[in-house]
Amino acid sequence: MKKSNGTRLDHQNPDCGFDIVFYSHKMAAALADAFRAFHINICPLALMPQSFESAAELSGHTLVPKRLNVNIKLPNIRKMSGAALGIEIVVVFFLALFLLHRYGDFRKQQRMVLFGTLLAWYLCFLIVFILPLDVSTTIYKQCISEQIASDPSASFTNTTKNSSVTSTKSPPTSCYKPWSYIPDGIMPVFWRVVYWTSQCLTWLLLPFMQSYARSGGFSITGKIKTALIENAIYYGRTCSYLVLCLYMYELQTIGITAANTWGLFLLVLLLGYGLVEIPRSYWNASRHGHMLIKTYFKASKLMTEKADAEENLEDVMEEVRKVSESIKYNHPLRKSVDTILRKCPVDYQEKMGRNMDDYEDFDDKQNTYPSEKSLVKLHKQVIYAVQRHNRTRVQWQILLQQAIHLEDVAKNETSSTHQFVHSFPSSEPIGWFSRYIYTSTVEWYWECFLKRWFYRFLSVILTMFSVAVVWSECTFFSTRPVLSLFAVFIQLAEKDYNYLYIEMACFLTIFFLCICVYSTVFRIRVFNYYYLAPHHQTDAYSLQFSGMLFCRLTPPLCLNFLGLIHMDSAISHQQKEQTAYTSIMGSMRVLSFIANGFYIYYPMLILILCIATYFSLGTRCLNLLGFQQFMGDCEMTSDLIDEGKELIRREKRKRQRVEDGENRRKEWKERYGNPREEYTTRNRSSHEMKETNYSDTVNPSTNRQAKYSGMIHLKLTLEGT
Repeated sequence: MKKSNGTRLDHQNPDCGFDIVFYSHKMAAALADAFRAFHINICPLALMPQSFESAAELSGHTLVPKRLNVNIKLPNIRKMSGAALGIEIVVVFFLALFLLHRYGDFRKQQRMVLFGTLLAWYLCFLIVFILPLDVSTTIYKQCISEQIASDPSASFTNTTKNSSVTSTKSPPTSCYKPWSYIPDGIMPVFWRVVYWTSQCLTWLLLPFMQSYARSGGFSITGKIKTALIENAIYYGRTCSYLVLCLYMYELQTIGITAANTWGLFLLVLLLGYGLVEIPRSYWNASRHGHMLIKTYFKASKLMTEKADAEENLEDVMEEVRKVSESIKYNHPLRKSVDTILRKCPVDYQEKMGRNMDDYEDFDDKQNTYPSEKSLVKLHKQVIYAVQRHNRTRVQWQILLQQAIHLEDVAKNETSSTHQFVHSFPSSEPIGWFSRYIYTSTVEWYWECFLKRWFYRFLSVILTMFSVAVVWSECTFFSTRPVLSLFAVFIQLAEKDYNYLYIEMACFLTIFFLCICVYSTVFRIRVFNYYYLAPHHQTDAYSLQFSGMLFCRLTPPLCLNFLGLIHMDSAISHQQKEQTAYTSIMGSMRVLSFIANGFYIYYPMLILILCIATYFSLGTRCLNLLGFQQFMGDCEMTSDLIDEGKELIRREKRKRQRVEDGENRRKEWKERYGNPREEYTTRNRSSHEMKETNYSDTVNPSTNRQAKYSGMIHLKLTLEGT
């Protein structure tokens, strides 16, 4: 004990979290009981006299405390932050796995393709989810830096919110640790691993894996050789460029800057389209008549593509048949032909198997055999043709179901019973959700009334987000005054240290930007060369190409977001605490020969692209070039709509005939039983009886023959003796 004036005289327990000062024993005891009920540790109570002149006075004085300190142990903030980071890492992994399962096929596609795509998607989504934690941690560090700068002699301990701060001199304000605070040293290592792994994937591994997946080789060595040859020019130019940069600049800096420059320009194109198209798509989804007409248009185009895919498959199968007939089973290249046959559809395999002559030998005199190189090319064509045929077939069934559903909605809108009636019963069994919750009445109100207004409300909210993004993109280079709306919101929350609001605002903003950019990536279709199709119909090349785009777009997208909230020193021109993300991945700087005009033309380009997308200038240009697009005032569009409507009507009649046949068969079975099965059973039993009688008649004759031959053998033996 020592002389003190309003300071602690008891032992400070290092395991305790913070102190709460009371002026009543009853209040302290009541709070202690309440905390014990929730299993929160209470440190020993300490009597805190206001002032003592000496230790002797303290020893002879009856303590009547004016205040009482209760030191309460709370969960370790380091453990909480680690838990938050770990939970997000696990959740993001399952999100990437779910999307890959939706677009890819785990059973048919190669493990290497699935692993590479999953890793690329996972790393990109991880950046989006972890960056808000980095922002809140940086704001906390900035607060500490400002306090130290304002009072260098202050020595204080910062704790969690709602806690007291023990110090020799009270600082002007308190810095509260965020609930998701990440300790020093973790985020730089994390970002370094994520960034360089994603860059290696997008520039080195995924291009090689694309060529490997598209290769028609029959062995792993052959596929690797083909992939290396196809990427030789690309790798050669890349290595030459890197060596040149190594002598001229620092390799890491120029590499990051060049990647960010390329990614920002691509980001502008995709973001300008998505900011307009995403809200408009939800608004159009609320118009059932518009959606039905557009579905008819899609049906007409998809039927043309489906017929083209079937014709292409038949041509390729004809080539396979000729090769299979020319190369017999004893030919050295027969194993390669069998590999090609296994990639063909089952009905074609059976047809070719019936036409094959297993006993025809290999003729050395015949010189019309295809080479191994031509077989590799044919193998590649078979893979592409089969995959395209399966994809168009599945897409046609999905589109047909959508058209029937939209027609049902149009019919049920005028229903007076307020019960949704389907044209065809669902093929899936009715579960408890449809039986007790999502009944026909609830379905009618949702499909015919609520869904329309929900989509309109969502479209208005997304439109407001888009306007805010466009305004902020055009003004985020202005720091005095602050014109970026997102920077204003974050700075207002920063004053109150509302870390939960900061993290939620950051996450929603990044999430909206990602939806605008990534949805454009998922909608891109380049002459069937790259196309992401749901329901497990995306080929390996498209999956890996999407992974490459994600790895190239996500880092500049997040840098653009940090610029929007003025946490990038290259934009704000302020000496503030930098996030660990910008310290590893660089600021939003571009190459020197572009930087002079980039900050002027970059926001203008965003605005121009949004205007062009709003007036559908790209769609009109494609329509003029001969690529039919959905245009409401075009005569060709009207013809395609009528054709699609007739196709849907034809498919509905076909499905109705099948359903009527099933109903008649079921009704016949319920009324008269199944005489065909009884007849089959009766014939089978009579046939078995005949076989039994035949065996009974055959066995005695066989026994008699054995006895007769035995008697003859015995007679000959006796005569011989």
